[in-house]
Amino acid sequence: MQIPLLSDIVILFGLAVFVLFICHQMRIPGIVGFLLTGVVVGPHGLGLISGLHEVETMAEIGVVLLLFTIGLEFSMKNLWQLKRSVLMGGSFQVFATLLVTFLAAWHLGQDLGKSVFLGFLVSLSSTAIVLKLFQERAEIDSPHGKIGLAILIFQDVVAVPMMLLTPLMAGGKGDVGGLFLLLMLKGVGIVALAIVCARYVVPHILYQVARTRSRELFLLTIVVICLAVAWLTSSIGLSLALGAFLAGLIISESEYSYQALSNLLPFRDVFTSIFFISVGMLVDLSVLFDHPWLVFTLALVVIAVKTLVAGSAAAILGFPFRTMLLSGLALCQVGEFSFIISKAGVQHGLLAGNTYQIFLAMSVLTMVATPFIMAAGPRAANLVMSLPLPGRLRRGPVSASAEDGSEALDVPRDHLLIIGYGVNGRNVARAAKVAGIPYLIIEMNPVTVKKEKARGEPIIYGDASQEAVLEHAGVHEARVMVVGIPDPVATRMVVASARLSSERLHIIARTRFLQEMKPLYDLGANEVIPEEFETSVEIFSRVLAKYFVPRDEIEKFVSEVRGDGYSMFRSLSQDATGTCSTALCDFRFYLPDVEVCTLRVKDGAPIAGKSLSQVELRKKHGVTLLALSRDSQVVSNPSADTQILEGDISVLVGTPENITRVRRLFAPETG
Repeated sequence: MQIPLLSDIVILFGLAVFVLFICHQMRIPGIVGFLLTGVVVGPHGLGLISGLHEVETMAEIGVVLLLFTIGLEFSMKNLWQLKRSVLMGGSFQVFATLLVTFLAAWHLGQDLGKSVFLGFLVSLSSTAIVLKLFQERAEIDSPHGKIGLAILIFQDVVAVPMMLLTPLMAGGKGDVGGLFLLLMLKGVGIVALAIVCARYVVPHILYQVARTRSRELFLLTIVVICLAVAWLTSSIGLSLALGAFLAGLIISESEYSYQALSNLLPFRDVFTSIFFISVGMLVDLSVLFDHPWLVFTLALVVIAVKTLVAGSAAAILGFPFRTMLLSGLALCQVGEFSFIISKAGVQHGLLAGNTYQIFLAMSVLTMVATPFIMAAGPRAANLVMSLPLPGRLRRGPVSASAEDGSEALDVPRDHLLIIGYGVNGRNVARAAKVAGIPYLIIEMNPVTVKKEKARGEPIIYGDASQEAVLEHAGVHEARVMVVGIPDPVATRMVVASARLSSERLHIIARTRFLQEMKPLYDLGANEVIPEEFETSVEIFSRVLAKYFVPRDEIEKFVSEVRGDGYSMFRSLSQDATGTCSTALCDFRFYLPDVEVCTLRVKDGAPIAGKSLSQVELRKKHGVTLLALSRDSQVVSNPSADTQILEGDISVLVGTPENITRVRRLFAPETG
């Protein structure tokens, strides 16, 4: 039995693989490769694809999954913090761009309706491209990332009334005001429903599903929630993308959001690639060749105007010049919702003939240029900031708002796991080598893995957020894991996966932002180091402490590192063997089979209300109670008749196995 769509998918992805490989070799962003693939296979190119409607449907699914995963990584609390940016920044960007475009089109002789309609098209930016690039660059939580997200949210919302007003721009009749009011009421109802579901309904459903420990059931439940909310918003006249974003926000309020995100990422990447290909399929290259100067000039003008207006929106919000520039450059392209509105414009006679194709060609050019523009953004910002700008412009017009490998591994026991081989990962690895502590590195960059493995480093390629990779690296045998990657979202996922894999593992995470500390602690990190601290020294001093290195020797090591301006770390990069003049060279394993931990006596625990002599922790369980903390008072070396009460915090020492077995005495008994 022949399935016509199957051959289209094979052609589409087969050519995409080839084009993406070429783009990678030439260091061209993948989004450009997808757009070029669409141009080649589309009806105006080689005409290899027959099921255009089916491809467009899969592209819509891609946008839905993209916005859903964005919502998963966000939260309603963060969205509420961005309300000022959404309302002020978003409205200014949309209406200012609309006004500039309207005046330009009116000056060039277009009538009132067409001038306003062209303003609709130019004012919207690409949510799919910008947020994907923000994610890839780990900038979604940066100041310009938050501004971009806020403005894009406003654009997605305002695209709906633009669709309703399109017939009016063409001189159509109808009760537009009544429809608009009804749509607003529906939108308020959807938001209220999302809040109720996020707080009361979805967490309970996901808890019951998670109890089954069925990955298939969990994944299907997440997909159903995503598509159901997207379908609901679409059925009442709102956009699918907005519904998907709300669905992600609903699940983000539960503790299951990161597991949901890791399950959906592969599907999102596949379907969003189809979206970018479908955009490229709309372009008629003959129009571009017939009117090259017009198309390129329009693209440059649109990029310049949108950069200026979006940057001004950041200025209104009080952000400094660097953030203004990066925000403007990120939002300089024409968006995917503009294509949807443009189709409605064609149906109502607002766009016709070459005008429509010129608009498409210009829009795709701005999309293709966006990855290069965003990549050059930080360098451009640094260059501009080196100029003698006024201090007020540098700081912002007002104070910024407060919202602001499968190979077998010989894994040693009690080793140190290092996630990421950037600056922090390298420094920790070098210090571990000098200290004689066995370690293993997990890195996502295959070039780095190959290079460092050739130098003899114990490094493997893999995504540490995946449990299989952590198990391959011996997470169950590791004593300490240091997470030194710069991506805050990936850091959370790694911590969650590691804690799920091993309860005894001591997790030290590095974060760029202070507000990331609490979420990481909630996910199971034992210690979180903000980047503002002396990250490398601080992390490794804590690693040494977990290996029971004497405190005075740790302090001596830290003093020497600070005293020589960190030259020890720098010199070790040239001398892989590593030599040192401190007692650090003698650090090996001080107490390799001993663990010190704290446990709280929960209500109803078997140990509560009994004395130490009755419990016999040392005799029966091989664990020694060093101290008790009760009502802010510490009882050191408690006697045999000391009674253990509910709420006490106990400090225990013993082997990891004995500590694990004794935990049940401190937890309430289950029926």
